[in-house]
Amino acid sequence: MNDADELNKLADLHARGVLSDAEFAQAKARVLSGQAQPAPGPGTAPTPAVQAMNALRRSRMDRWLGGICGGIARATGVESWIWRLIFVALFLAAGSGILLYILLWIFVPED
Repeated sequence: MNDADELNKLADLHARGVLSDAEFAQAKARVLSGQAQPAPGPGTAPTPAVQAMNALRRSRMDRWLGGICGGIARATGVESWIWRLIFVALFLAAGSGILLYILLWIFVPED
C-alpha cells in the first residue's frame, strides 16, 4: 500500500470520527516520515489478544463440566464462579449460554 492510500484511509477514519484530531495528525506524520506500521505478516509477533486466545485451555483442576469457566478464568484473571454466572445468565437469555459453552467445550483444547 502506498502513502496516498494510507493517507486516504486515515482521512476516512478521521472523517467518520474514529480518529481524533491529535491521533490523525500523529498517524499522518508517521506515514509522511516513512515510519508507517507494517502489515502483520508471518514473521511478526502476534498481538496480545491473539496470544491470549492461543493460551486459552480448558482447566483440569477447576472444572464442573468441561473446564471452560476455569480455563477462561485463568486466561482473564476473573474468578471462575463469575464466568459460571455469566454462562447461566446467557443460558437464561434464549439459551445462548449453553450453545456457547458447548462450542467452547468442543473447540478449546484441554490443559
